[in-house]
Amino acid sequence: MALEERTTKGDDSLLLVNRLNESQSPLQVRSHLHNPVAWQIWGPEALALAKEHNRPIFLSIGYAACHWCHVMERESFSSPEIANILNGSFIPIKVDREERPDIDAIYMNYVQAITGTGGWPLNVFLTPNLEPVFGGTYWSGPNNSIVTAGTVGFLDILKKMKEVWMHQESRCRQSAKEITKQLREFAEEGVHSHPMGGKDESDGLELELLEEAFQHFLRKYDPVNGGFSIAPKFALPVNLRFLLRLQQGPEVGKHIVGEEECSKATKMAVNTLRKMARGGLRDQVGYGFARYSVTADWSLPHFEKMLYDQAQLLNVYLDAFLITGDLEMLGVVYDLATYITSSPIAASCGGFYSAEDADSYATKTDTDKREGAYYVWSLKALHAVLGDRNGDICARFYGVTADGNVARENDPHDEFISQNVLSIKTTPIALAKEFGMAESEITEILKAGRKKLREYRESERPRPTLDDKLIVAWNGLAIGALARTSAALDGVDPAKANECLTAAEKAVAFVKKELFDEESATLWHIYREGRGDAPGFCDDYAFLIQGLIDLYEATWNEEYLQFADRLQKSQISPFISPPATGFYTTPSPPPPSLLLRLKTGMDSTEPSSNNVSASNLHRLSTLLADETYARHARETVQAFEAEVEQFPWCFVGMLESVVWERCGGKGIVVVGVESEDVAEKVKELRRQVGVGRTVLGLGPGKGEWIRGRNELVRGIDLTQPKVYVCEGGVCKEGL
Repeated sequence: MALEERTTKGDDSLLLVNRLNESQSPLQVRSHLHNPVAWQIWGPEALALAKEHNRPIFLSIGYAACHWCHVMERESFSSPEIANILNGSFIPIKVDREERPDIDAIYMNYVQAITGTGGWPLNVFLTPNLEPVFGGTYWSGPNNSIVTAGTVGFLDILKKMKEVWMHQESRCRQSAKEITKQLREFAEEGVHSHPMGGKDESDGLELELLEEAFQHFLRKYDPVNGGFSIAPKFALPVNLRFLLRLQQGPEVGKHIVGEEECSKATKMAVNTLRKMARGGLRDQVGYGFARYSVTADWSLPHFEKMLYDQAQLLNVYLDAFLITGDLEMLGVVYDLATYITSSPIAASCGGFYSAEDADSYATKTDTDKREGAYYVWSLKALHAVLGDRNGDICARFYGVTADGNVARENDPHDEFISQNVLSIKTTPIALAKEFGMAESEITEILKAGRKKLREYRESERPRPTLDDKLIVAWNGLAIGALARTSAALDGVDPAKANECLTAAEKAVAFVKKELFDEESATLWHIYREGRGDAPGFCDDYAFLIQGLIDLYEATWNEEYLQFADRLQKSQISPFISPPATGFYTTPSPPPPSLLLRLKTGMDSTEPSSNNVSASNLHRLSTLLADETYARHARETVQAFEAEVEQFPWCFVGMLESVVWERCGGKGIVVVGVESEDVAEKVKELRRQVGVGRTVLGLGPGKGEWIRGRNELVRGIDLTQPKVYVCEGGVCKEGL
């Protein structure tokens, strides 16, 4: 049926038409364009319809790579029975959470508050005034083949919500107003507690919070499997970064936490990274990591691959390698860098796409997608590709069995019968003994086997659908990770280093050309077949500025630092609303379609924009000797003091800024990198994890803009190759 014909009349004769053909979002266009549900796009027209016809809004938020979003689309949104109710009694609106993270954050806070959990798809019933009435995540639909006793399905919920709105509208509205009031109060906690200039600089958060955060992770640590929770398990790179860097920080911090404790923190993080790298969370045949594990031992993931995970994990595995020298960590660094800089994630135009789907077709002739179909293997398939002997060896290495290795309770839709998720179960030494072969021969068989499996997969299996949006924030994370990797590998693998650097620089060029307004010095949030309508959010600025600083330190091309400086100035005004401190997630003035403005410092699967902004401000204040930036950094942390003091383990990214503020930042100035002696010192610096420091490069014809911006380095003699350390307003020769 043609789109324009697929219209519905509700109880009030409102005619709705599916409008997703007007959207650029791959979630909306690909997954929901042909639903019988008459989906609307979030905007003035749809919201006006709700008010004009006094209909509640059914808001469904998801993202293109989300497995359970696909499940709900098949079970519920393809159902004519569901569509008739939604189209006749509600205004159904579909939102891509990556296009509108501001909307997603508001209603995710609500659902987490009332249910204790969150996730996607996120489904919320709203009044016409956008106030939440009821919500949840995945609900089973009429097309669900598995009926679980005692569960309430989406159809039951829809019927109940229709009835409640029809007969108890005033009660619904009053309850929603009260809930919204509570949400607004929660969102504003701490927002006005430390107004600009209203706090004594001698006060502030103490370094003892480092120990409190460490003790929390120590209590939660899983010594068998790594990680800090039961199933499901997320990588949470922000936490791993904190643990790895405890031992690399100032001596006073290590003294407070304890040398033995700092060493334990490193071991916990490295063991977690090792377990993840050997588990099913990692694509053992190809490259990259899935979003999270369903099981405590990292063996069974939900298979979507997100750019923000790959970028953060690249940074953390790089830290782990630089700290420990562990070659297994370096191997993961290479794999992650390859994944980010290769097709399909690396865009030919520059920049990086958002994600790969969890679901795909098992063969080119299949008509139904299955979760993980691209990644799982039967023992029979392994033998068919590798032969009997090599297949047996690789099967033992990767834990492949004839019956499959996915437990029945983890396979509700019977998608993994006789299938295996590959994870590393043994070592080449053990296999050499078992098969009576030399270890070197086993190693070659495993290496060749991985290559053959990858080639077979790429040629015979349809690759999961690509979410081909370019998001500024996530590109910023990738730019920074690749820049750091390039700098670290430059002395040992110049070709790989150049590959990483080229990809990072191309991404910056793309963002600057397509998503940066030169006149206003502001960002746009997203690009897909053209620039999207949403202006840049706080994390777009924060993550890109961080990436640009990393890229500057890897290249000492001051154009990147200039760009970071411009963006930092542009970020401050629209995202900070005096007298309050800290950054809102959305710019001012907020659109009328936004229920409230949020401000968060809590880290999650991504670092908080306030955490990264505070760090950027500290780094820029040191690189540019800019006290205004230093003040904004202090005030950003102060905005969350009450929360950080109570739950420091939820704000570990912010704790890095607490250390910077308490111990001071160190600015290293390199003059004349062409000198052999200075070049060796630079290599040494790049083999370290730099905590609380910046590295600035000067020389004849290099750094003129910086010298104009930074009074502290203006008097340094550029004709003498030397390394200086600048602290407390003074620069001295030597490291």
